[in-house]
Amino acid sequence: MVTLLDLLSENDQIKKWHQNLTDKKRQLILGLSTSTKALAIASSLEKEDRIVLLTSTYGEAEGLVSDLISILGEELVYPFLVDDAPMVEFLMSSQEKIISRVEALRFLTDSSKKGILVCNIAASRLILPSPNAFKDSIVKISVGEEYDQHAFIHQLKENGYRKVTQVQTQGEFSLRGDILDIFEISQLEPCRIEFFGDEIDGIRSFEVETQLSKENKTELTIFPASDMLLREKDYQRGQSALEKQISKTLSPILKSYLEEILSSFHQKQSHADSRKFLSLCYDKTWTIFDYIEKDTPIFFDDYQKLMNQYEVFERELAQYFTEELQNSKAFSDMQYFSDIEQIYKKQSPVTFFSNLQKGLGNLKFDKIYQFNQYPMQEFFNQFSFLKEEIERYKKMDYTIILQSSNSMGSKTLEDMLEEYQIKLDSRDKTSICKESVNLIEGNLRHGFHFVDEKILLITEHEIFQKKLKRRFRRQHVSNAERLKDYNELEKGDYVVHHIHGIGQYLGIETIEIKGIHRDYVSVQYQNGDQISIPVEQIHLLSKYISSDGKVPKLNKLNDGHFKKAKQKVKNQVEDIADDLIKLYSERSQLKGFAFSADDDDQDAFDDAFPYVETDDQLRSIEEIKRDMQASQPMDRLLVGDVGFGKTEVAMRAAFKAVNDHKQVVILVPTTVLAQQHYTNFKERFQNFAVNVDVLSRFRSKKEQTATLEKLKNGQVDILIGTHRVLSKDVVFADLGLMIIDEEQRFGVKHKETLKELKKQVDVLTLTATPIPRTLHMSMLGIRDLSVIETPPTNRYPVQTYVLEKNDSVIRDAVLREMERGGQVYYLYNKVDTIVQKVSELQELIPEASIGYVHGRMSEVQLENTLLDFIEGQYDILVTTTIIETGVDIPNANTLFIENADHMGLSTLYQLRGRVGRSNRIAYAYLMYRPEKSISEVSEKRLEAIKGFTELGSGFKIAMRDLSIRGAGNLLGKSQSGFIDSVGFELYSQLLEEAIAKRNGNANANTRTKGNAELILQIDAYLPDTYISDQRHKIEIYKKIRQIDNRVNYEELQEELIDRFGEYPDVVAYLLEIGLVKSYLDKVFVQRVERKDNKRKDNKITIQFEKVTQRLFLAQDYFKALSVTNLKAGIAENKGLMELVFDVQNKKDYEILEGLLIFGESLLEIKESKEKNSI
Repeated sequence: MVTLLDLLSENDQIKKWHQNLTDKKRQLILGLSTSTKALAIASSLEKEDRIVLLTSTYGEAEGLVSDLISILGEELVYPFLVDDAPMVEFLMSSQEKIISRVEALRFLTDSSKKGILVCNIAASRLILPSPNAFKDSIVKISVGEEYDQHAFIHQLKENGYRKVTQVQTQGEFSLRGDILDIFEISQLEPCRIEFFGDEIDGIRSFEVETQLSKENKTELTIFPASDMLLREKDYQRGQSALEKQISKTLSPILKSYLEEILSSFHQKQSHADSRKFLSLCYDKTWTIFDYIEKDTPIFFDDYQKLMNQYEVFERELAQYFTEELQNSKAFSDMQYFSDIEQIYKKQSPVTFFSNLQKGLGNLKFDKIYQFNQYPMQEFFNQFSFLKEEIERYKKMDYTIILQSSNSMGSKTLEDMLEEYQIKLDSRDKTSICKESVNLIEGNLRHGFHFVDEKILLITEHEIFQKKLKRRFRRQHVSNAERLKDYNELEKGDYVVHHIHGIGQYLGIETIEIKGIHRDYVSVQYQNGDQISIPVEQIHLLSKYISSDGKVPKLNKLNDGHFKKAKQKVKNQVEDIADDLIKLYSERSQLKGFAFSADDDDQDAFDDAFPYVETDDQLRSIEEIKRDMQASQPMDRLLVGDVGFGKTEVAMRAAFKAVNDHKQVVILVPTTVLAQQHYTNFKERFQNFAVNVDVLSRFRSKKEQTATLEKLKNGQVDILIGTHRVLSKDVVFADLGLMIIDEEQRFGVKHKETLKELKKQVDVLTLTATPIPRTLHMSMLGIRDLSVIETPPTNRYPVQTYVLEKNDSVIRDAVLREMERGGQVYYLYNKVDTIVQKVSELQELIPEASIGYVHGRMSEVQLENTLLDFIEGQYDILVTTTIIETGVDIPNANTLFIENADHMGLSTLYQLRGRVGRSNRIAYAYLMYRPEKSISEVSEKRLEAIKGFTELGSGFKIAMRDLSIRGAGNLLGKSQSGFIDSVGFELYSQLLEEAIAKRNGNANANTRTKGNAELILQIDAYLPDTYISDQRHKIEIYKKIRQIDNRVNYEELQEELIDRFGEYPDVVAYLLEIGLVKSYLDKVFVQRVERKDNKRKDNKITIQFEKVTQRLFLAQDYFKALSVTNLKAGIAENKGLMELVFDVQNKKDYEILEGLLIFGESLLEIKESKEKNSI
């Protein structure tokens, strides 16, 4: 048994090529393409430890990286890539790309590492720090050794690490006292370094989500987080070059810009444009070639393409530099990229790969190897044809290899082969029997016919036209955490206090009264009135969120308005709760059709999906199928960000219904969407005997009549349409499932019709409106919910650039998109001047065909234009925010947003979701007017969206912007006013309570604990010297409030020591008070007070709630008191039990210990009684 790589390596010509690799020879390999080329390159690692492969474009490089990872595994493949457009690297480069490039430089500077570096033309010209500077910047630290803390932090900043308050992603560090957290770029998890003075006391990894330590380490190597390193001498070199230039610069604009850069360099700080000035800072323009050791074999992939791309890049660079000169952003001595054409020509040992010898100019070669290899033909699901070909080649003693991408695919393929009586000789993940028919698992993108070695590789792509998921080195950059808690309070946020109403949060302040410190939350109300709320009552505050992100009016303190508003909302939500419960109980009593469990046909349909499902998709599919198999009608809401695979989930549900001889109707809000769904469903169901039809105004009267007739006779299985399908003349033979896309976009009349239909059939509703988690709770019982939060694996993050509006950037990006056969959205949100904007763009890019749409057009006009765009009749669509939802055009992969600084964060995010819908890299340019200085809020907003280059931030980003659109929609527009008057959080809480109460939920009436107020005159707070960040303080106060027993308490103690270091006594007391309160709450203590009076200061009074009259007898209190270290007396006050402790000469810790033991003891008595009463 051998592997595919072994088979290729046995070829005599490959062996000869390997032997000559290290000689200073120029070799040419002709005839190998895609997968065979990748196999040949991979095979060279048997002879050499490191190889450098140079490709023409970013796309070519990505394809080869994907194939090489499939053959060798990701630990041996190092992509070093830069966008093909010169300007991109200066506008903004994604963090993932930088980390990937640094990993590649690490590989080149570490002689013990083996692997292949893949680099495109643009990347080979990138100006880098010298190899020595890169090596010198690597820091190795060990426990027990001493390091100057200040110098260490300075070096981290120099090495490209960003200082933050809490570490979340690679390339960040944070400092809290003697604790330094760092997410080193090569690590899967961040590390916590604990200093004792300048000595490293400990190193341990920690979890990003919980921020808690995991395991100890003895050492840590910290590699730079950037491929742009500037040291003191580099800054000095840059300064003198800039000073010289400034002295002879006449242009005031250029002078001002250079002075800005100079000022950053004086402060030894990197500027956003530093990369443009590297040629002035470094002693020479170093490139990747300076990192490659002498005699390392270099492979040139398709030399003619390389040289063409070099010229294209050179031309674009010259054009960009000219514009920079014209815009006073550069001067002639600057060099943006290195010129290395001569290096290509002089390099040796070199192997050139080419399909033909033509186009190699006057290059001389020492050895030429010609191979006979052809791309594999495609079979288009024709298994009888596949069988003929396999049998024909088997007679010629070929080794035939069928490749599937995973075990599920192998199973499907095996079943199909068996059905067509195609005999398999071997079935193994990687091993192959020669001269036999083999089935293996792998991810090579294309099959081939290798005549020389008699090998046939046939992949799923050739058999089923199945697109393969591209494989990349994994990245560990994640934004999930950054947005985890949208309730994080920032100074200036609007908040709702459950008693005082809507105010503005001013932060936490420590107030000292008579020597006792306490932390308070400051909130400002109307007329500048302020209140300070003790942090123990932080649960009464929530972030204010309106139905559409409106700025609220602040309440006036104590004027009764908020109380009235809250009561109104309470009455209103009780009515809603009644309606919802009624609807729910009606539904639960209905009997629907119970669909049968999955069979082979369903499995075959599911397996024919050409991509890898995400976990969320699989979970949602499972939940929907389970609902369909139950006898009660399904009413499930499927929530998922734009393009996250909701349609595939719906298709599987539709197939399940059709498979049980039921009809399916799919209701969509627009004709364009109906047409798109029709095309997608038709394509997905083409190999299964399912009839898909559409009803829309694009169909003639005659066609519509024919469709309706077929529907009535049961000849249409799946009908797609707008509200037209709700008309009376639409009669189904046997409807079993209704799928509704974006229900909130239908009118009231249609919703009533839907309500009636829902009682009879299974219903699946799809929406991309981000639904806040708080609403999940109140909706749970009423409607089942599935959520898809993770993006499909084969989708790239959208490359997002924030920049001044620049005509040449627009022209370049549009032409590049057109060159790759794509289309462009140009977002311009002013209807009055949109026609003028179209003329401007037409003048700028005469080659492009431009269409436009806006909300004032008639529906017919709008839909016709969109359809023309979908069909490729326009290259650019100028549009208002009307494209924000519901249009899926995978071919549009470049988006411009003019005046992006005027838009809300969630709007920007939804708009950006219009591109990047396929497996191509997409670009979004967020532009603002050049002469305009954008406001701080807008800048933060643009920076935030630029930061969220990853997919999957949709739900969370909507929260971040507080514009929960659709919060009103989901509960009906009439609710918006109510939501706005008390804020979304409180509204949801009130609705939840009302539903629980109506449901007869025992917990709604039976309280399990009270809420004791503790006034102990003990110094207990979080001092700034221990935790300085306000958000961290709020987080810890919330955790103290959640202490429920000794286990939680000890865990929180450990967490504080772990994250912030040893804590002072005032924090120890704060934690213990939290624990005491948790026990006293459970025994319904109302108030614990130490009198603030010198003579009475030696007494602590405990008052109990009324409920304790039936819970405890007098002897229970005596029993609990008997185990404490405090003397106490028992009295009665207004019929309620009252205890008075004598705490004269007692230390604070003794008082807390006494109260704790008393609380624990009384709780044991209560629990024992409850147990015995069962």
